[in-house]
Amino acid sequence: MATSVQEIRKAQRAEGLAAVLAIGTANPPNFFMQADYPDFYFRITNSEHKTELKHKFRRMCMYLLITSQYSSDNWFLKYMAPSLDARQDIVVVEIPKLGKEAAVKALKEWGQPKSKITHLIVCTTSGVDMPGADYQLLKLLGLRPSVRRFMMYQQGCFAGGAVLRLAKDMAENNKGARVLVVCSEITAVTFRGPSELHLDSMVGQALFGDGAAAVIVGAEPDLAIERPLFELVSAAQTILPDSEGAIDGHLREVGLTFHLLKDVPMLISKNIGKSLEEAFTPLGISDWNSIFWVAHPGGPAILDQVEATVGLKKEKLRATREMLKEYGNMSSASVLFILDEMRKKSAEEAKSTTGEGLDWGVLFGFGPGLTVETVVLRSLPIN
Repeated sequence: MATSVQEIRKAQRAEGLAAVLAIGTANPPNFFMQADYPDFYFRITNSEHKTELKHKFRRMCMYLLITSQYSSDNWFLKYMAPSLDARQDIVVVEIPKLGKEAAVKALKEWGQPKSKITHLIVCTTSGVDMPGADYQLLKLLGLRPSVRRFMMYQQGCFAGGAVLRLAKDMAENNKGARVLVVCSEITAVTFRGPSELHLDSMVGQALFGDGAAAVIVGAEPDLAIERPLFELVSAAQTILPDSEGAIDGHLREVGLTFHLLKDVPMLISKNIGKSLEEAFTPLGISDWNSIFWVAHPGGPAILDQVEATVGLKKEKLRATREMLKEYGNMSSASVLFILDEMRKKSAEEAKSTTGEGLDWGVLFGFGPGLTVETVVLRSLPIN
């Protein structure tokens, strides 16, 4: 008897949930202490004569509580100088290179031949090109040419959750799939000199840093040779009401410009309870201090208002605040850095599971739209 379509469909799909099997991170070699950054920033942009604006920028840096950042070594000095070609020349080369560093670390931790990678997802807010960064990264890593690729450009900070949602679907709907996910971000596309008329851009100069993170995702892991870290239980995306124009970016001759409204923290905190309830009510969970948190570090004001709105204890956002302090906001890569930090701290503190000793957790991505990604995680035992 011929095999039915239903039988073919069932054979194509995995039985279990997708899980994160390995994590790797990387940063450029250039490292800046935030206390020294205002002097450096105004010196290299030939803006030292703008003393009042420099004082404002120094206050921004102090408020953001970032102690250090990593950044690429190319600078664009005038605020509105046409420079897209020069920026593109940098990022189309450096994005895959930085992504490769993170991917190599994830592949090493996974410990399996790279020929087992079946899918590749690459995400960046830094530039666009054809063939894309996914193609270039495949070549740099020496992956099979038949690897199924997906390239995400210009998504912004929520994309760290979006790539996990997509990887979950790929892994669970393709039996035996092993998905390599790479988020690589470089601020060369947004770096520019200070402007009194564009203070939100100056906030970005103080807040954003460069970094890349990679994860390998797969369902039905072989426990004899693979060590799953976090199960991806569910994933959702929503646009917050009354948030149009709250965060937006536009690719222009001057590079990528962005705009932030002051009420972004309020919009996120006011709506986060609904996302939590929709994600965790099916699991019978309503105590938000009983789960671990991997929240995108959009800035101190967002974290403070989320804490206050849902009644979080200070330690719940510890990992997020530490990543913001040490690296700044690395856009899509940030939540994967936090996930890596959380599993490392759990191991160091002899917790029984990867999520700070807790079974259930949430990963939040916030970004342009305002778009919110919500991923429910289940921590797995530390071997």
